[in-house]
Amino acid sequence: MRHLFFIFLIVLSSLNALSSQNIKSPSDFLGYNIGEQFSRHHQVIDYFEHIAKEMPNQVKLEQYGQTNERRPLYLAYVSSEENIRNLETIRQNNLKQTGILQGTASTSKIAIVWLSYNVHGNEASSSEASMLTIFKLLTEHQNLLKNTVVIIDPCINPDGRDRYVNWYNETASKPYDIDRQSSEHNEPWPGGRANHYLFDLNRDWVWATQIETQNRLKVYNKWMPHIHVDFHEQGMNEPYYFAPAAQPFHEVITDWQSDFQTQIGKNHAKYFDAEGWLFFTRESFDLFYPSYGDTYPTYMGAIGMTYEQGGHGRAGLGVLNDEGHVLTLVERLTHHTTTGISTVEIASKNAEQLNTEFSKFFDNNSLKYKSYVLKGEKDKINNLKNLLDKHEIKYESPTSSKVTGYHYNKGRQGSLSLTSDELVVHTDQPKGKMVKVLFEPNAKLSDSLTYDITAWSLPYAYGLDAIASTSKLTSENVSESQVNTTLKDAYGYVSKWNSFNDAQFLASLLKNDFKVRFTEKPFMSNGNKFERGSLIITKGDNKHLDNFQESLGNIVNNHNQQLTIIKTGFSQTTPDIGSPDIKLINNQKVAVLSGEGTSSLSFGEIWNFFENQLNYPLTNINTDNLNRTDLDNYNILILPNGYYSSVLNETNLKKVKDWVRAGGKVLAIDGALRSFVGKEGFNLKYKASETSNESNNLVPYADRDRLYTNNMITGAIFNTKVDNTHPMAYGYDKDYFTLKLGSTTYELLDSGFNVAHVGDTKVYSGFAGKSAVEKLNNTLVFGEERMGQGSFIYLADNVLFRNFWENGKLFLVNSIFFVNNNAFKL
Repeated sequence: MRHLFFIFLIVLSSLNALSSQNIKSPSDFLGYNIGEQFSRHHQVIDYFEHIAKEMPNQVKLEQYGQTNERRPLYLAYVSSEENIRNLETIRQNNLKQTGILQGTASTSKIAIVWLSYNVHGNEASSSEASMLTIFKLLTEHQNLLKNTVVIIDPCINPDGRDRYVNWYNETASKPYDIDRQSSEHNEPWPGGRANHYLFDLNRDWVWATQIETQNRLKVYNKWMPHIHVDFHEQGMNEPYYFAPAAQPFHEVITDWQSDFQTQIGKNHAKYFDAEGWLFFTRESFDLFYPSYGDTYPTYMGAIGMTYEQGGHGRAGLGVLNDEGHVLTLVERLTHHTTTGISTVEIASKNAEQLNTEFSKFFDNNSLKYKSYVLKGEKDKINNLKNLLDKHEIKYESPTSSKVTGYHYNKGRQGSLSLTSDELVVHTDQPKGKMVKVLFEPNAKLSDSLTYDITAWSLPYAYGLDAIASTSKLTSENVSESQVNTTLKDAYGYVSKWNSFNDAQFLASLLKNDFKVRFTEKPFMSNGNKFERGSLIITKGDNKHLDNFQESLGNIVNNHNQQLTIIKTGFSQTTPDIGSPDIKLINNQKVAVLSGEGTSSLSFGEIWNFFENQLNYPLTNINTDNLNRTDLDNYNILILPNGYYSSVLNETNLKKVKDWVRAGGKVLAIDGALRSFVGKEGFNLKYKASETSNESNNLVPYADRDRLYTNNMITGAIFNTKVDNTHPMAYGYDKDYFTLKLGSTTYELLDSGFNVAHVGDTKVYSGFAGKSAVEKLNNTLVFGEERMGQGSFIYLADNVLFRNFWENGKLFLVNSIFFVNNNAFKL
């Protein structure tokens, strides 16, 4: 019997070998040597489909989503035949190790490795490498697949990749030109890095604003791999970078995670040394900001890593770098293939220990804070719930009436009284360490030289008061209910105005041709008090609509909005509904500048905000066309972050100013404010540093970078004082926590309105250098400067940054619909 069994194994092995011989190499399949051309996304997917068709017992291909431009998103599961047969059992057992899935996990000796390629579209060598990697795993490294499941995402960002590849294929010379000044090495705006909405998908893992991220997270959280690699490219003059990562490491990262990165790096070094390839480790790329493709998996228990090949979008098929070396696509993809297979190899050799240490990660007993308690507007609580749901993080309602601990809004110990409407997020759940990372008041920073922002605490981002408690709060499951409203006939209806949900409701009303008013002063009607910004919809204003009451009710229910009936236009306290202080909201025509001079990422934030969040029409005007654009067709012109020196030349600046004097409104965001500093007719001025830098010239060369951190703000949170009687701040309290992304500061406006300013230089979260903080006191955050009938509105801090700072979005909406409402109407 045993003899027959061994014969069966030999036959099975032979059949497997024959099957692997049937698959074509990438070069044979594509019809050109891999690396000699850039492959379009559909060709990459076609190759993976070929592999899956020829080796169905070892490869499972799964479509997990679709991009905005309708390109498919795929994962390939690659392993031994036995593991593929038991794939669902392996997945469930792995989740049992974490506690996410109930039940007792059996001892696992199978490592789960996830390889993600081409998150940045113009870092295009990695999708080419994904094809060669799966081919080599199946034809040369079958032994590694016996105890590993390899999950390959060949292209996270197909829209960005094809934007780059199509441009390059249209532009490149034959043979390719290695001169970096040639057009094939200089992408036009916006480049291929970002996705359709020009979002950097490698900063979106936590915020999940993009469809690619949202779909990926659903699958990622079903698997929770032990290792995750994010393949990238960097400047053409840089050698290859791989783990271990640079400091700072977030404190939740375990010694094992850190040590194993070093083991992986040494394994890679063995292959790179043998070929004489240069590389570097432990520099530049840290593990702190949670929304990267290395940190997010790390905080979910994996060994998360970034691999960076020199090249990027400027390298094309080949380019001459500063060292006189012709860097080719063939070389770049070969390096990525080598580290990919080396990663699988080291995982296979350590599969059992990977499982053991992965399981240990989910013991959260040592975390300082046991519960995070959040209090605030119901809409803001619900928006936070939506984010937590995307990451399958659990939350409950408190049963206690009071909680004591670190009080976020005070920046010190304090307490809050509670009702069942508040939210509690405990850390004694499987994803407790991610809860700590996202909610902690101020993440511990071991090194101020970091790659990205250093503050993102969710209570501040969502505008919620919060307590971090060292004791676990008693709580119960959240009861969810939505009650459809049937509107009763009335003189009119009033909606609150204090959340972004209210802004979405307004946008829907205006798109459906409703006439809506807002109040500039508080008033009372029928025993109810209504604050500034409250929306008023009267039957008399909307006689032009058929089925007014029914149509309004449908919109109300679609937005889960609560309206209060008013029975008469005669208010208990003024203003009455017909008062000049209760103004009709104009259905604004909004335009935004794009193209050269603008930040593509900032433009993308605005574009995505209008199309997918506010759901309100937006016209995109290329900066090349500004001189011949009839601005009289628009009420609002938004200037994204950017450098406008050539765009707003003397002629164009005069044109914009004349349009504003006639009643237009310009909204300038972040760096766009620089365009108006010191210009004729503008009151905007930089705030000069009060500290002399003369002694800096005596600082040793090696210490200059460290010294410069004194002048840096790397995404830190500050409290600002708000004039909430100004229309730009309707719906806000007198305090607002802002995320400052840099150290550029502006004086308070001598004339105009200082709507929000920094009056307290305490750093509530994140890193800010001493000299930078000293400059902040009494500086402008948001303001309005009138010019003729119109306004220039300044948002020195970008409220749409990566679309995750939820509590800032209403400032932008207020600027569009409420500020200087007397300006012209089309």
